[in-house]
Amino acid sequence: MTDPGSPTSLLVPIHKAGWPFIAIFFAVAVVLGFLWQPLFWLGLVLTLWCTYFFRDPPRVTPVDPTLVVSPCDGVVAATRPRVPPPELGLGDQPLPCVGIFMNIFDVHVNRSPVPGRLAEVAYHKGQFLNASLDKASDLNERQSLRIEAAGGRLVGIVQIAGLVARRIVGFVEPGQELRPGERIGLIRFGSRCDVYLPRGIEPGVLPGQRAVAGETVIARLDGPQSPLQGRTD
Repeated sequence: MTDPGSPTSLLVPIHKAGWPFIAIFFAVAVVLGFLWQPLFWLGLVLTLWCTYFFRDPPRVTPVDPTLVVSPCDGVVAATRPRVPPPELGLGDQPLPCVGIFMNIFDVHVNRSPVPGRLAEVAYHKGQFLNASLDKASDLNERQSLRIEAAGGRLVGIVQIAGLVARRIVGFVEPGQELRPGERIGLIRFGSRCDVYLPRGIEPGVLPGQRAVAGETVIARLDGPQSPLQGRTD
């Protein structure tokens, strides 16, 4: 076991999907350096940022089928009901929804919010508006996943491309059994995730809160359900 205080424990793993981009950033920095040396250092800074962007730190996920955990790192942007995208197959009536916005400095590896069977994966082409806007959920390019959770309850997660994000990479296939907090995909360079909860389930977070993928509990599928209240100090 690695000593938490050792230097190796400070090294964050980089997801394999990022290495080609890191290599490209570095190659461009070298070429620019031949043209003008200060450009190499600028390119090196951008290469370091690219490496930071694709980090994939381990997470400790609670193993409880009644918990819904955040699928991504970021700030809770909205918790009001929304009509889910039609490709999710969750009906045309508003459902409780938690929207989480990721900026370009957040970890962009997304994780399953619940354990269960992945029933559907659908890709929808669209625009690339600022993902922090509510209308981005309806208009932007997205990938939608429907998960059959404990007790047959359906939970939807929508990975939404943003102003800079131009590619959603999926790691899972329909029919696959997902573990809680399992890596399901990655959105490159700034984006958003919306989680659609079963009817009657109240979100357990508030707009403005920070969420950590695979760790922050955003709702419970059991127990008393009442709207969450909070305050800012």
